[in-house]
Amino acid sequence: MPLSIRNQLPGTVTAVTPGEVMATVGVDLPGGHHLTAAITREAAEDLSLTPGSKVRALVKSTEVSLATAPVTGLSIRNQLPGTVSGIATGGAMTTVRITTTGGELTSAITTDAATELGLTPGTPVVALIKSTEVSLATP
Repeated sequence: MPLSIRNQLPGTVTAVTPGEVMATVGVDLPGGHHLTAAITREAAEDLSLTPGSKVRALVKSTEVSLATAPVTGLSIRNQLPGTVSGIATGGAMTTVRITTTGGELTSAITTDAATELGLTPGTPVVALIKSTEVSLATP
């Protein structure tokens, strides 16, 4: 099924921690990075997620924030280091492609933010993704 979500990273489930309504799911990505997804417990059960399950982590580009250095003191669980590999600048929004060891991500941020961060190809960045914004799909 084709999707409009551009960020689709393959991974392997490392842990599933169910709660009353939500579950957190740990996912190892290629290259040694790790993601945490917060999904409904029912979804985790419907997908039959267990350690070792192959999944695809899906994240809309508008949900990928960028920093130019690692960030501490922040509740955002997912921080993937990478390098800017391309930029498409528009009047209001800019699309930034980031190469990480786990794959390529796209971030849609305001043009003002991209300018203030001084983003150009080759700039090291950290992609920040809240765990609640990571969806999971199984093959």
